Amino acid sequence: MEDFLKNLSEIGKADEMLDFCRKSVLHGTPFIFQGREGDFYEFRKRIAERFDISFHEVYITGSAKLGFSPHKKTVFSLESDIDVAIVSQKLFDEIMESIRQYQMELRESRLSVTEFEIKKYHKFLEYGAIGWMRPDHLPFSFRVKDLKDKWFGFFNSISYGKSEVGNYKVNAGVFKTYQHLEKYTFSGMESLKTALKVEEYNG
Repeated sequence: MEDFLKNLSEIGKADEMLDFCRKSVLHGTPFIFQGREGDFYEFRKRIAERFDISFHEVYITGSAKLGFSPHKKTVFSLESDIDVAIVSQKLFDEIMESIRQYQMELRESRLSVTEFEIKKYHKFLEYGAIGWMRPDHLPFSFRVKDLKDKWFGFFNSISYGKSEVGNYKVNAGVFKTYQHLEKYTFSGMESLKTALKVEEYNG
């Protein structure tokens, strides 16, 4: 983690940052599957088959990928989650379509939802606008049955010792394209680099 943060803080140009994101954050076998490349393949295949996508469109991100969280400055542990990033425009559009249908029903029937749920829903839509979504960030009243059955039931079924990843909770998000995943990662690393500079300045 110290080497990772040091290398990040020394990056100067945008093209260097992009290379860093690709090489150090997105590329390679995740920490959780070190020495178990076969299990990593089976885990990706399991998710890919469920959503009818290619296995190479399934990534592991966060501390399970790196072995630590550079943002929280904590190491991967038994309390950590497994964060999966699925890159699929088809799946992204399918989920948005199911939400669109519910949104239309909500408008037409004037269903009542709480102010907290509306704010949470708007936050979900903000991420959707930049090509990323986490269905588990949806308010409960917006989790339509099809999405519940297809998404939450599946990821519960591969969590806590019920898949190759081990005894961890599995969360997942969908990126519209690989470029959206790269841009999201790039933005996160830029923000972290700025925070590191502020920490350095403050001593």
